[in-house]
Amino acid sequence: MKIVVIDAQGGGVGKSVISALNTPDRKYEIIAVGTNSAAASAMLKSGADKAAVGENAVIVNCRDADIIVGAIGIVIADSMLGEISPAMSVAVAQSRAEKVLIPFSHGGLHLIGQQNRKLSESIEEAAQTVFAIIAKKQSSF
Repeated sequence: MKIVVIDAQGGGVGKSVISALNTPDRKYEIIAVGTNSAAASAMLKSGADKAAVGENAVIVNCRDADIIVGAIGIVIADSMLGEISPAMSVAVAQSRAEKVLIPFSHGGLHLIGQQNRKLSESIEEAAQTVFAIIAKKQSSF
């Protein structure tokens, strides 16, 4: 099973997601895809198996991902200070993978109902959602 974690800027959200998913008994691959080298490096240091950088890396890794995790901006063209290109957002949105999107208001994006929630709580919920998806997929075999 291939889990792709996508992040931009400094990779802080992706780093936290990967740390939460990096359990000692995991039986899935975690691929960190950063829109820049700083994001990819931060995610790799947090326990990803592999890391890649850039638009093409997002497009290629979304093709065969089982689960894609990232801030909601990964499906919005020109978000994250312009680091998410239209091609990236389309690749994520059109992927057959399950998508686990973390609500994160930033740069003109306002997510209603999330104002009083800590980012760490959303990241923990995202990790629990990924674990539930994995369990469901494994039980269907």
